[in-house]
Amino acid sequence: MTDLHYIKRPSSLKENAPLLIMCHGYGSDENDLFSFASELPSELFIISLRAPHTMFPFGNAWYAINFDAEKGKWSDNDQARTSVDLISGFIDYACHTYPVNADNVTLLGFSQGTILSIAVALNYPKKVKNVVALSGYINEEILPDRIDDEDVLHLNFFCSHGTVDQVIPVDWAKKTPSFLENLSINYIYKEYPVGHGVAPQNFYDFTAWLKQYV
Repeated sequence: MTDLHYIKRPSSLKENAPLLIMCHGYGSDENDLFSFASELPSELFIISLRAPHTMFPFGNAWYAINFDAEKGKWSDNDQARTSVDLISGFIDYACHTYPVNADNVTLLGFSQGTILSIAVALNYPKKVKNVVALSGYINEEILPDRIDDEDVLHLNFFCSHGTVDQVIPVDWAKKTPSFLENLSINYIYKEYPVGHGVAPQNFYDFTAWLKQYV
């Protein structure tokens, strides 16, 4: 069983399919990134998750973002850690429930979903092979105190960001390459002249990357 609601697109393969799990951004839902599904490789078994916290009047969140006059904008890292564990548990559920390859799991996130996808990969590296990290950044407060290089050497990251992102500053994303380099993780980092969204060229680039790594 899983506590997370999701929608899926089965693979063209009958068994051992590469699994792609989508994690949407703050205030969105499972239908957002799933709009990409019809354009992605048919062999992928695609699952798009709905974040566990319902927002009013619509949308969902993986964790609360609070806007406090004294503290400024801050994230609920306890909720974020819980969501990391939920996604990790969902990977296990999906691999036991569907005809997918547990050694070929890709997480695709946008914004808050990217922050969590990165954290899942670095907290539970044995469960993940690839990460597509769109318009997010690394929140070190929800990562392990120590990450063993040997545990994460197999990971592959595609990271991208808009140069005029008004929600998550591109300067936050620019710290990602050096962080991954320090762990000897294979990555590509690209910027596009857009705001907080996925440009057509960005979609084309990460789709081409997926075909190489899944």
